[in-house]
Amino acid sequence: MAATRVLIADDEPLARQRLRTLAGKEADVVIVGECATGRAAAAMLRERPADVAFLDVQMPDGDGFDVIREVGADRMPAVVFVTAYDEHAVRAFEVHATDYLLKPVEPERFAQALARAKARLEQGESATERTERLLQVLQVGLSGARTPSAYLPVRTRDGVRIIRAETVRYLAADGHFVRIHAGAETLEVRATLQEYEAQLDPARFVRIHRGTIVNLDFVRELRPWFRGDYLVHLTDGTELKLSRHYRPALEQRLATRW
Repeated sequence: MAATRVLIADDEPLARQRLRTLAGKEADVVIVGECATGRAAAAMLRERPADVAFLDVQMPDGDGFDVIREVGADRMPAVVFVTAYDEHAVRAFEVHATDYLLKPVEPERFAQALARAKARLEQGESATERTERLLQVLQVGLSGARTPSAYLPVRTRDGVRIIRAETVRYLAADGHFVRIHAGAETLEVRATLQEYEAQLDPARFVRIHRGTIVNLDFVRELRPWFRGDYLVHLTDGTELKLSRHYRPALEQRLATRW
């Protein structure tokens, strides 16, 4: 079998050295990259093919989850998360069959995690299977319980995009599709508004119409329209209809912010 190409991303020099030393003891491992930030890891993974990526959960300039979002879950190699969280906190990784290493990394656990990653490669794990496992981890908290996700997976014709929930201004249903307005782009995905509503933080996102969910961070003002309906004006100038049914809940939520 060809050598296993490994990338190491951790902001702690001693942690990187530890992983480098343990990887060096494996005869069939080649380290293709080593970096200290999420942004650098994403750039390396786009430029240098890797079979396994050891990603620190917490790094400056983009953590391990940001790396997946930037590169694309469907284009990621096998991932082993590296974390300082305790055994109880990493339940999310265990539940979704995504391997992890606790700091300080023990030689036996490193060898075990690497062997599992290799086994998946040898068994021909598909990009779809790998993507599903990574997306499941992104959508749960480190406690192992489902929590509002900081990321939203958007399946496109080219694969899976992962966007930060905080950048989403609003979501609008259109037949069998949902249009997600995030940053400077609009992404269309075949899904229901309810599916995304279940993933979003209710403290930030609120439904203002049966077909619209808005991010309160982007609401500028409410203006009367007619027959008891209002228009919700966003900071970018967008106007969204607020139905009477959802108005009390929205006003109550805004009252705690304004």
